Amino acid sequence: MTKKEHVIVDREVSCTLRDGIRLYANIYRPQEAGAYPTLLTRLPYNKNLPDFSHRYIDPIRLAMDGYVVIIQDVRGRFASEGEFEPFAQEGKDGYDAVEWAATLPYSNGKVGMFGLSYYAYTQLYAMVERPPALKAIFPAMVGNIFKEAFGKGGVLELASAETWMLDSIASDYLKRKQERNQYNETIKEITNDLNQIEEWHGFTPIKDWPPVMKHTELHEIYSNYMSQVYSKKAIANVSHIDPKQIDIPAYHLAGWYDNFLGQTLTNYQEMSESNDNQKLMIGPWGHGMFYSELGEQSFGVNASGASIDGKNDITSLHNRWFDQWLKNKDFPLDDQDPIKIFVMGTNEWRTEKEWPLKRTQYTPYYFHSDGQANTTMSSGSLTIHPPVKEKCDHYTHDPEIPVRTNGGGILFYNGKGAGPRNQRVTEEREDVLVYTSAPLHEALEVTGWVKVILWVSTDAPDTDFSAKLVDVFPDGRAYNLTDGIVRAKYRHGKEKKASMNGEIIQLEIDLWATSNVFLPGHAIRIDIASSDFPRYDVNPNTGDTTLDTVKVVKAKQTVYHQTEYPSHVLLPVIPK
Repeated sequence: MTKKEHVIVDREVSCTLRDGIRLYANIYRPQEAGAYPTLLTRLPYNKNLPDFSHRYIDPIRLAMDGYVVIIQDVRGRFASEGEFEPFAQEGKDGYDAVEWAATLPYSNGKVGMFGLSYYAYTQLYAMVERPPALKAIFPAMVGNIFKEAFGKGGVLELASAETWMLDSIASDYLKRKQERNQYNETIKEITNDLNQIEEWHGFTPIKDWPPVMKHTELHEIYSNYMSQVYSKKAIANVSHIDPKQIDIPAYHLAGWYDNFLGQTLTNYQEMSESNDNQKLMIGPWGHGMFYSELGEQSFGVNASGASIDGKNDITSLHNRWFDQWLKNKDFPLDDQDPIKIFVMGTNEWRTEKEWPLKRTQYTPYYFHSDGQANTTMSSGSLTIHPPVKEKCDHYTHDPEIPVRTNGGGILFYNGKGAGPRNQRVTEEREDVLVYTSAPLHEALEVTGWVKVILWVSTDAPDTDFSAKLVDVFPDGRAYNLTDGIVRAKYRHGKEKKASMNGEIIQLEIDLWATSNVFLPGHAIRIDIASSDFPRYDVNPNTGDTTLDTVKVVKAKQTVYHQTEYPSHVLLPVIPK
């Protein structure tokens, strides 16, 4: 189809929902008369701000390629009417918005949806409502709608939750509820608190967080959000749906350092199990950050979302995907295999036929030490040989001086600190255990799900254990690849378990996934600790949480690696 030369932008176009609430959108469309397929995204971050409305794709290019592109404020946000309830409102509203988009005079009745993070959630919630006009979606960096958001292993993703509420939600929410003079002062206070948000993350109890508590109108939405009221309501709305039976075509976009990586991969696995209309791409990216450099590593020009493998950018990926499903174009996509991953270490793109890879050889690497893995870097080792009779490792978890977050799949204010970062300073702490393999003689690829099986005990009724997979360079630099954490009382899922009372228990720590080639001369390392703050809330070791308490106690932690307690990391090794 010949590209369109001119694009019309219609601003503040209204859509009336079934309950009479009106939502407003900006629409980008070809000037030439005709009926075109329609692409819809729905967001709570203001359709009129280019950093959010355009984010990582170009609506002008899509309109020039023969699409109507609709960017809509969700219920209760910016121009749209109603009260905002995060996640819980997006199913029925999404259905109505899709069907409205299909009836516009310049639409041909076929609708696709796109967007990242919250506006990928809006796709998934609309999808399960099955609006007839919805033909395909392109969800990027998103959680699983059947699971609670902003949590991992029973631990609250503290910095992400607090940042989202204060930076992304508070300003417009308060503007709708306050008089102008009061709101002008409110904005000054929010700005000042955002400038100090790293210090504010340390405040307990979390339920009384001052940057929110000083604004009465925020109390209810903050309380409901932090206690998962909205998330649980949204999950209840979709509880009758079997995700494996969802048959809508979806292109899942993920990043190895995205805070939703594991859930995005789960979305793909569940939806592809009974359907062959799913695609997956995983780049070396953070949340909404599609650069060739992330953290302290450069992955090469063709790692960028602007030059994927030197062939495409993210907008062109959308264009070709929707061409297939909304324009019935009978040509193959660039990659015939359904999966495209970026392999770090060698810094190359590669296609695969399934996730996880069938040729994976899950290989345990066992922990060993002489009992000083927290004080002597040479003490802790990692080998393929099970332990026999060895000393345990001990350390003290003090909630007053937690291990600080250093890189990873984090979502901090302005994206600060994400990605691969040198762990050497963190590893020098006495409350961090370090287990390192010998330098490798040959390259070793690890691609897939990673987990740590840990035998532990503590003198506290409850505590946390975290694990981190690290690539150690020949010069000693140690870059994190993926990580995980688990709260002991949630060691078997959502159901709380009794106090540990010093008993030896087995924990499984889900590190989600990675794809990395450990090059010759490099070593594999696992770091074990009991905190990762402020990414996660700190366990006070009392059986309560810092959500509603300020009391903390120190916990004496023991990690076992013996014949009967073979602590290890299970690595998805890919044979040559």
